[in-house]
Amino acid sequence: MEGFRRRTPEELLYTIFQLQKGRLKIYIGAVSGSGKTYHMLREGQALKRQGIDVVLCAVSTMQRPETARQLEGLERIPSIHWMKGDAEKKDLNLEALLQRNPEVVLVDGLAHRNREGAAHATRLEDIKALLNAGISVITTVNVYELEGATELARKLTGIEIKETVPNDTLELADEVRLIDATPEAILERISAGHMKASYRSLYERGNLGKLRELALRLVAEGVNETLEKHREENGLLGPSGAAERILVSVQYHWNGSIYVRRGQQIAKRLGGDLRIVSFVNPRVQLSNEAAAFKRSIIQLTAKVDGQFEEIPLSRRRMLPRELVHYAARNGVSRIVMGHSKMSAWQEWRKGSVVNGLLKRIRNVDLFFVADRADREGERILPTKSKREKETERYRRLSSLEVEEQIRKIRRGKFKVYIGAAPGVGKTYTMLREGNDLLKRGIDVVIGLLETHGRQETVAQIGELTVIPRKATSYRGSVLEEMDLEAILARNPEVVLVDELAHTNVPGSANSKRYEDVLELLNAGISVISTMNVQHLESLNDSVEQITGIRVRETVPDRMLRLADEVQLIDVAPSSLRQRMKEGQIYELGKVDQALRSFFKTGNLIALRELALREIADDVDERLESWERGGSLRGPWRRQETICVAITLSSNAERLIRRGFRIAHRLKAAWYVTFVQPGHQSEEETRLRLEKLLELTVRLGGKFEVQRAEHGKSIAGLLIAKADEYGGTQIIVGQSGRGFWHRLRHGNVVRTILRRARHMDVLVVADYDRHARLIEE
Repeated sequence: MEGFRRRTPEELLYTIFQLQKGRLKIYIGAVSGSGKTYHMLREGQALKRQGIDVVLCAVSTMQRPETARQLEGLERIPSIHWMKGDAEKKDLNLEALLQRNPEVVLVDGLAHRNREGAAHATRLEDIKALLNAGISVITTVNVYELEGATELARKLTGIEIKETVPNDTLELADEVRLIDATPEAILERISAGHMKASYRSLYERGNLGKLRELALRLVAEGVNETLEKHREENGLLGPSGAAERILVSVQYHWNGSIYVRRGQQIAKRLGGDLRIVSFVNPRVQLSNEAAAFKRSIIQLTAKVDGQFEEIPLSRRRMLPRELVHYAARNGVSRIVMGHSKMSAWQEWRKGSVVNGLLKRIRNVDLFFVADRADREGERILPTKSKREKETERYRRLSSLEVEEQIRKIRRGKFKVYIGAAPGVGKTYTMLREGNDLLKRGIDVVIGLLETHGRQETVAQIGELTVIPRKATSYRGSVLEEMDLEAILARNPEVVLVDELAHTNVPGSANSKRYEDVLELLNAGISVISTMNVQHLESLNDSVEQITGIRVRETVPDRMLRLADEVQLIDVAPSSLRQRMKEGQIYELGKVDQALRSFFKTGNLIALRELALREIADDVDERLESWERGGSLRGPWRRQETICVAITLSSNAERLIRRGFRIAHRLKAAWYVTFVQPGHQSEEETRLRLEKLLELTVRLGGKFEVQRAEHGKSIAGLLIAKADEYGGTQIIVGQSGRGFWHRLRHGNVVRTILRRARHMDVLVVADYDRHARLIEE
């Protein structure tokens, strides 16, 4: 009905004003030297070639050669120079810019403070004046200059930041683009003399990593807000698949704080939001004890940065339905609650909340917190892990360990450029880096390049030597692949290899291109490669949930962990779609179809958020390996063992990938167990089990097959095997079996929930992109 309401005069005037207002784009980076000014100037050059009137003012290249080259041909409006102590400052010449009235102004340093007596106190106010005059602005800012991040940056690095901009500054922008740079790349620029470190402590490796993660997560949060708004406008409910939102359901009871703490640990480790909800009967007054527990839960929720909500509920039997509806409305991806304490008879007589949820919920996982009081005593926080024994440092390495260390020393360096989608500029950036290395006297060649006819990318080949491809006959056709033997024979210092996830022609030495890359690295040749986030093996299900497309070519997550550097190439969805429309990504004949399918705005927003969060997590993992307690999420101190229970259903791969991602985040050992019922023949299951075994091993897990004489013994075998492994969490899939099957063979999920209350249990929901989130 809202679409038919007549706009008020004020709304009409505001809409007309917005039409005449300039456009604001902000390039954000972790620190100075990330490449923000370079990309801003490069965009200015591209706009100028399109006939847009572009000028620049108060832009500082810091005498970086590649940045200074981007100034050529751009009109400069002289800035106002003044001294602050020994430092020279540049203010925008606002009067001259308004008089010149260009279409676009390029300006550095969004957080800059103007001289005394200037028309405005800050550059942000100057920029707002330009926007109101119909002049678009492209500018730059460092993450630690945003007020919301300044205090965190100070705690992380010890640096006091004097010039800042308000929290909501990024919300003013029509477009925000992150310029990601690894600590290694920035330190290399400093050592090569291409930039100077303004604050020495700021440019320590660990601090660069922390600020990089902060920038990635900050931009991811902004993208998430955009995604939620887009989904709301299009009437989409439930989790997006790009981010986690954890909902903890509590009662005003002594164990409520345990569940809140557990939910907070999960949300923090998975980089998700946290919500706490309690359903209460408004007609029943809280006891003094319950009121005290309520106050303590509200205080704890505020302490862990969660959101608390109390919802009236008159009948307990309605709780599953209301909880599912609440999860749907709020985009929850996982519900956290305690195990049921009732017996099977009590559940039948009084009604079971757990069974009600399992029956109704779709696309939302259920996490049941272990009742460890009997075995371990009541404990809210995880215990600290034992520190490395002092004697371990003096232990002599075995011959095998020595060989492994030598192999690592000889191995080539591996760098990966990753993006949210095709066309973001991964190959372009890889080629640019290759040419930079070539100019510094490093022997660089192109092993495999896919330009897709993009002339801007072709132009970046420059002086680089291209190793000819190897022609291979297959089914009457001649196909070309990377010539691995030729590259090994040529033995360059660095080889550029595009599209890491590519599947080679049958009959090739290796079935996958990443396996070719491993051979090159083991031969001592460094590799720079590219891939899109949707090709990461463990994200396969999330990508299908977002796009509706099952990506067939994947790369094991260990390849990203193997990389010495992983750098994100970030582009806003609107810019990417514009590139597509202009034929810069695919041929014009394929554009309309791409824009209607994979390149839909909602897909691109979600994939961008997925990529930002994935690389933020990767940075966090590296920080933890560099220094204890150095990551933003903090160390995970509980020793975990993850046990994944699977069937032969199509959901098995999804459970294995989920088990891997959870185990990886918790630094836990993980096992996959399949219990083969007596009525299934070995031949019937052999081929399927081989695929599941291959996936488990590829992701670093251990796979085991058990036998059961009867279906009703499956749950007991799974629990016994988890206990044998020292399991702390069992992962199972949501049961899709009918009533008569459950009656004859038993309900595995419900039996595990009843008999494994000493362990956390995660029930992974079946996902159907076209199904309703809930069943009435």
